[in-house]
Amino acid sequence: MAELSTAMPKAGGDYFFITRSIGALAGSISGLFSWFALASKSAFAIIGISEVLFFLLNINVNLSAIILCILFLLLNIIGVKEAGRFQVVLVTGLLILLAGYIILGLPRISMNRFEPFAPHGLNAIFATAGFVFISYGGLLKIASISEEVKNPQRNIPLGLISSLAVVTILYAVVLIVTVGVSNPDELSRSLTPIAVAARTFSGIPGYVAITIASLFAFFTTAKAGIMSASRYPLALSRDKLLPKFISRVNPKLKTPVISIIITGLFIVVFLILKLEFLVKAASTFIILNYILANISLIIMRESKIGNYRPSFKSPLYPWIQIVGIAAFIFLLIDMGYQVLSLSAAIISAGLLLYFIYGRRRNLKESALLHLIERITNKELTGYNLEAELREILHQRDDIPMDRFDQLIKKSPVLDLKGPIEVDDFFQKASARLANETGMEKNALLILLQAREMETSTAISPFVAIPHLIVEGNNKFNILLVRCREGIKFSEENESIKAVFVLLGTKDERNFHLKSLSSIAQIVQNEGFEERWLAARNEGALADILLLGERKRT
Repeated sequence: MAELSTAMPKAGGDYFFITRSIGALAGSISGLFSWFALASKSAFAIIGISEVLFFLLNINVNLSAIILCILFLLLNIIGVKEAGRFQVVLVTGLLILLAGYIILGLPRISMNRFEPFAPHGLNAIFATAGFVFISYGGLLKIASISEEVKNPQRNIPLGLISSLAVVTILYAVVLIVTVGVSNPDELSRSLTPIAVAARTFSGIPGYVAITIASLFAFFTTAKAGIMSASRYPLALSRDKLLPKFISRVNPKLKTPVISIIITGLFIVVFLILKLEFLVKAASTFIILNYILANISLIIMRESKIGNYRPSFKSPLYPWIQIVGIAAFIFLLIDMGYQVLSLSAAIISAGLLLYFIYGRRRNLKESALLHLIERITNKELTGYNLEAELREILHQRDDIPMDRFDQLIKKSPVLDLKGPIEVDDFFQKASARLANETGMEKNALLILLQAREMETSTAISPFVAIPHLIVEGNNKFNILLVRCREGIKFSEENESIKAVFVLLGTKDERNFHLKSLSSIAQIVQNEGFEERWLAARNEGALADILLLGERKRT
């Protein structure tokens, strides 16, 4: 999740990168899984709040659940920033209360309460792990709103990994305290086990404090769940897999109001489901999407797409992904027939959604096609995916588009077969520039030859930058050239593989110098030569310049 989200920080998160890696069909299914998983998790949290309110104030559970659902929808419609502030307050309060629970409870632990450690065997542990996997759906939440995260290269991995570490440690320590201080019979019968445990060592104040903490936990889950769940129909709509009106964003609030409202309606439906079934269904949907996410990462890596540039890379590739897929499949086995049948129904709905509505509208390329193209050596793709990833990288890294970028976007590209002599190269280059500028081919050829006779334009054994001054005003062009086998510019530079021909009028001298500086900076980027030789087409060659590190003006 961290790697894919930093490479493609877009609304929809896991849906977005599953679509771009495996394809729109898998994306349709994934989008529904994530949407329903987070919506059902939010419904679970709202039911939790309603039950606590019933316990404390005797308020009707169904009525309070609907009112709470409307409240959380309004909070999310107001905006992510405002909702985020509310979230920070709740999480801070929750962590303080849990820290107090741990500090007061640890000295009172009795180790004999842990015997026997697994009375129902290891299979019961794995079955329960799958059941409570809903708790780890938060990774989907961060991924789904990654487009709205500031500095995603740093904050997404930091948020994912630190939250996972903190939550795992908290779960472990809180459970150790809960089991270690509680009567086993009372613990097994209670629906509020942590509050019951708190009462054993801190009386009624502890019971009330943990009840409040549970409210904080449910509030944060419900609010964040609705926020992230609503981004999935937004992403599906943007990709033309759902009607366009769903992706409309309120110009003042900057939130997808229609998508949030539709998500709220689904949550109301989920509120009537049996609690155990609701939790199992949400956990199953999350696990299935994590399987798809692992497959996505493998496909993106193996497709060798040049513009796939995550700022964080998953370690121990591909073993973490392979072990993850196997472990998730193992957890699904004990989920039960009903939940797996519901999953099959959602897969069927995703197939229908794609074939009936999205197939003719969604023309997005996927990395899977690029991988097949690599294996079969057949042309199956254009340049759509690379161009989309390039724009994502510009947004992610907040790269301003200057005049040099605009020029490179429309610059002609020559991808030559070689090896060839410099005079043959000048013939080809002058012919291509003549087509672009309307100037005479022979005149350009003479200028190129004369410039090279003055002094070699090769600036390294790999790169040459011939630059010409021509008559007229307001003219400037760049020709990008690659020759993998090399162009013989001179005895010293007999295998030039990257050439940038600059052509401009005298009034463009300042921009001419800036362009020379930009190219000089880019060709010194680490890995430039490898990327230049590996680029699969003309668009990929241009992208090396568009995404190169340089000072922009």
